[in-house]
Amino acid sequence: MARAIWTGALSFGLVSIPVGLYSATEEHEVRFHQFERGTSSRIRYRRVNEDTGKEVGYDDIVKGAEVGDGEYVMLSDEDLESVEPGRSRTVDITDFVEAAEIDPIHYQKSYYLAPADETAAKPYGLLVAALTKADKIAVATFVMRSKEYLAAIRPSGDVLVLETMYFADEVRDPAEFLPEVPKAPSARGKDVQMAIDLIEAMTSRWDPANYTDSYTERVEQLVEAKRDDREVVTSTEPEEGGEVVDLVAALKASLDAARGHKPGNQHRREKLSTREAGADGEADLSSLSRDELYAMAQEVGLKGRSSMSRKQLLEALSEEGRRRAG
Repeated sequence: MARAIWTGALSFGLVSIPVGLYSATEEHEVRFHQFERGTSSRIRYRRVNEDTGKEVGYDDIVKGAEVGDGEYVMLSDEDLESVEPGRSRTVDITDFVEAAEIDPIHYQKSYYLAPADETAAKPYGLLVAALTKADKIAVATFVMRSKEYLAAIRPSGDVLVLETMYFADEVRDPAEFLPEVPKAPSARGKDVQMAIDLIEAMTSRWDPANYTDSYTERVEQLVEAKRDDREVVTSTEPEEGGEVVDLVAALKASLDAARGHKPGNQHRREKLSTREAGADGEADLSSLSRDELYAMAQEVGLKGRSSMSRKQLLEALSEEGRRRAG
């Protein structure tokens, strides 16, 4: 069971609910180390004095804040500790707002808030139910790891999700940072309606399982192939299209193509049934991700699928396809 990365109390009005904070997300990516080309020697980074070239111990390093013209003000750990926010153990709810009022650009990272013990379960459930029925999001502040955070708290099913947020002065103004802010075009009604029709044709019910990180999957397949000394075959990505000359024609062509739209990668699973795999199922299935292979394994009732790797699922499904074909 995961351990809470922060514990304290969720407070609003005179109500105080003991809670724990847990990471709600994790990134799946292949992590690389660096080596000198042609060797198995790792590359290591050291803290070096740029004037003397000598390595500096961690205890001898202080922080410096640049104040302009190459000048710095040195700050010790004690200096920084004197201005740290108070070590509060409370998530203080200050406001309740409509969800639509918060621009998603303010959101940073998601966490689960969970009741810390059985006594907290009832008031916790009450807050979940109240927020759900009122269709509101709670805005709060709290301190974690010597840093003050602004947060939004919203219900998600039976649990509360806390989203850390950027403060207003941390969100860049597009007028100041973009080369040019595009102006809304004075499009004809027909063009706008065709764009709306295209949006409607491509509209589907949101299901996060329909979308996979195909790049990470290809990197994992590449690593696996390299480890087994197999040839690596990659498909060529189509070149990006050029400048759109006729917007109306492009919209019409897009609308025609979108008539059979399916969300995310779902269409790849649907067109590959186990009957189509047949004797050459392995070749047909090799481009699918583990999630897609697992979905097919569920459809055919493959036993032990939950503990299988992508490679094992591929082999088991291929064998099942050959068995059914025979």
